[in-house]
Amino acid sequence: MRNAYMPPDKAYDPVAQDPHRLAHCPATPDTVWCQHHNGIFRSTDGARTFTEIEAEAPSRFGFAVAAHPKDPETAWFIPAVKDEFRYAVDARMAAMRTRDGGQTFEVFTDGLPQENCFDLVYRHGLDVDARGECLAMGSTTGHLWLGEGGGTRWRQLQGHLPPIYQVAFAPED
Repeated sequence: MRNAYMPPDKAYDPVAQDPHRLAHCPATPDTVWCQHHNGIFRSTDGARTFTEIEAEAPSRFGFAVAAHPKDPETAWFIPAVKDEFRYAVDARMAAMRTRDGGQTFEVFTDGLPQENCFDLVYRHGLDVDARGECLAMGSTTGHLWLGEGGGTRWRQLQGHLPPIYQVAFAPED
């Protein structure tokens, strides 16, 4: 991984990294996705090494990542503005999904606020169900959403909760 705010000689030092969240694919545990302060990274060797993802996206900064439970090429991220503001990019909420290992990203906004949105999704504020079809997302402003169709469509379940630090689906038997 690379930490852009470190001096050049320390940028790749493993001790100087700032990972926000790691998520692995349960069906292929050597595939690990990382949402890092500096961007998005992916490992296919059990987190021994990481590749920085350079694909276009609203922002490669954020806190949350969810890995598909069966498809190691698929993961979801919630983009945000870093450092100075820490809220949704352009004050519009979005979810990003890659299905090709980070080569490209789809951006989904259907059902999410598209103006005056100052939500931020914390590290554990995004989860995917065991089928990889339904996502849950909670924000710092107490909004709770359900993302169906692999996160392509969202609906607000609640909008008046305290800040949401974690969401999780119950394990399936």
